[in-house]
Amino acid sequence: MSTIWYECKVKYRKTDETGGQKITTEPYLVDALSYTEAESRINEEMSAYISEEFKITNIKVANYAEIHPFENADRWFRSKVSLLAYDEESGKERKTNMYLLVQANDVKEAYDNTVGVMKGTMGDYTIPAVSESPIMDVFPYFSGEEGETEQLERFNALKASKPESAEIVDHMEFETEMAE
Repeated sequence: MSTIWYECKVKYRKTDETGGQKITTEPYLVDALSYTEAESRINEEMSAYISEEFKITNIKVANYAEIHPFENADRWFRSKVSLLAYDEESGKERKTNMYLLVQANDVKEAYDNTVGVMKGTMGDYTIPAVSESPIMDVFPYFSGEEGETEQLERFNALKASKPESAEIVDHMEFETEMAE
């Protein structure tokens, strides 16, 4: 049975860097069998993170064929992969698009991770687009059966790992003048 991912938008009050509060709406992804289950799961998952009141403003089926968390990454990217197939009857080449959600730190790393995921593919493919996704977090479904516990722990460890902070060096030189 294939996985159905639902994109759920959650509206809640968030405290920003300055300590002020603002209302924000963020999309999350849950694995569920129906809209009803998706609503139930997102309520359960978000109540663990948000202590105040929140509202689910939208639920829709997400168009992702696969979800791939990677270690030391903190953002999600949407990779468009075009699978190429040759139709012998018509003699034409056909493209079929699928979308992957890949965790990475930047677009280049997301592209490299997509290439790594597609390595075992037998057919020809191209990656015409990689863009940052607004998805904040992904909540896969695990039944708790033996064997799945290990899979859940591995997924959560990959998802929760933080990128190693690298010191950012500014290579641009600007002359600054004091305003008098």
